[in-house]
Amino acid sequence: MHTVAVLALDQVIPFDLGTPIEVFGRTRLPGGRPGYRVRVCAERPEIDAGAYTLRAPWGLDGLKGADTIIVPGTATPEAPPSPDVRAALRAAAADGTRIASICSGTFPLAATGLLDGLRATTHWAAAGLLAATYPDVDVDPDVLYVDNGQILTSAGAAAGLDLCLHLIRRDYGSAVAADAARLSVMPLEREGGQAQFIVPDHPPTPQGSALEPLLTWLQDDLGRDLTLADIAARAGTSTRTLIRRFREQTGDTPLQWLHRARIRRSQHLLETTDHSIERIAAQVGFGSSTAFRDRFKRTVGVSPHTYRRSFS
Repeated sequence: MHTVAVLALDQVIPFDLGTPIEVFGRTRLPGGRPGYRVRVCAERPEIDAGAYTLRAPWGLDGLKGADTIIVPGTATPEAPPSPDVRAALRAAAADGTRIASICSGTFPLAATGLLDGLRATTHWAAAGLLAATYPDVDVDPDVLYVDNGQILTSAGAAAGLDLCLHLIRRDYGSAVAADAARLSVMPLEREGGQAQFIVPDHPPTPQGSALEPLLTWLQDDLGRDLTLADIAARAGTSTRTLIRRFREQTGDTPLQWLHRARIRRSQHLLETTDHSIERIAAQVGFGSSTAFRDRFKRTVGVSPHTYRRSFS
C-alpha cells in the first residue's frame, strides 16, 4: 500500500495539515480497499498547531520508507526548518521519495535546496516573500499547483485539495481520483489558477502628484473610449512625456494603468450586478465583449462568466 507521511512542523496550519490526512485517508480503490496508509510525523512528540497542540504518533523516522511526503504550510514561513528536518527531507529525496508542499509549506521545502532551479508556487500572498527569500526558485504565483515529477508544490488552502487529487490521479487513475473528489465535494479539476482569487489593488494614484487630477479623471469615467493621444491632450503634454511621467509615478504606461482600472471595475460589476457581459464590457470602456473577455482572462486567469459564478 502507498504510504503518505504528513510532516507537521511547528506552527503548522491545521487546514493544510488536515487536507492530506482526510483526502488520502478516505481514498478507496475498486472493491473498497484503502489506497493509502497515512502517517503524521513530527520532529518532537508535541507540535504547536496554533489553536491546539498536536501529538504526532511518528517522529522524523516515519518519513523513511514513505512513498510520498507532504509538507503542510506553517504560520511562520520565514522561520527555517531545523537541520534535522532539512536533512530528513533531503535524504528522502535522495531515496526517490515524492515530496509535495501545501501553501507556505513551500518555504521549508525551498530551505532544503530541493526547489533550486525548479518552478514552484505557494499562496499568492506569500509569493513575493518566497521569491525574495529563495531567489534560485522560479516562483509562479498564478497557478494552483506545480508538478515537477518528484517535487510538487501547491498554492494556499483549497489548492492543497487540488494537489492531493492530482496525486491520486497519478497513482491510481482518474476514476479513483474522481471518487475522492466527490467525497471532498470538489471538482476533479478547477478552471483557472490563483489569479482569480487575488484581491486586485486599485491602480496607484499618487497623492499630490502632477498626475493625480488626470488619474482621477480617468477613474471617474472608465467607459470613455480613449486613445493615448486623448490622455496626453487632457494632460496638456506630448505622448512621450506622458508615458515617461506615468512610468515614473505609477510604474505603468498610461494604457496599462487604464486596463488595470477597467478590469478592477469589471470585477466589482460582475460581483455586485446582474448586468450582461456585453453591458459590463461597454461600461468599462472595451470596444467589444470579445476584447473584454480576452483581456479579462489574460489578467484574472478565468473568463468573466466563471469569475461571476465563483464570486457573485
